[in-house]
Amino acid sequence: MALGLASRRPDISLPPFIAAYAGDTLWALMVFLWVGVLWPCLSLQGRTLLAWAFACAVEVSQLYHAPWIDTLRATTLGGLVLGYDFVWSDIVCYSAGIGLGALIEYALSAWQRPAAAAP
Repeated sequence: MALGLASRRPDISLPPFIAAYAGDTLWALMVFLWVGVLWPCLSLQGRTLLAWAFACAVEVSQLYHAPWIDTLRATTLGGLVLGYDFVWSDIVCYSAGIGLGALIEYALSAWQRPAAAAP
């Protein structure tokens, strides 16, 4: 969370590509991690799909601009959680962040599995 917030700070000099996309990518990674904490019994594929569906639902919700939700988005927390405007590149960032989390978890679980005994 701290890395995502830091990536948005104007006083931190990051390459433009990273400054533009790191926050959304890290936000999606955080969603993936929270899904894993809340539903640890789901398979890796299930947690990945649930996290991606949630992230995309939040992004699509940004097409809705009623006064009550725009008031929520005007707060710091509301803006960080709900976002402001729908942007296709955010879907790509969400896919990258969640995919990265799933890949790391898969690699760690493969690394921790004992090797099959040779006959």
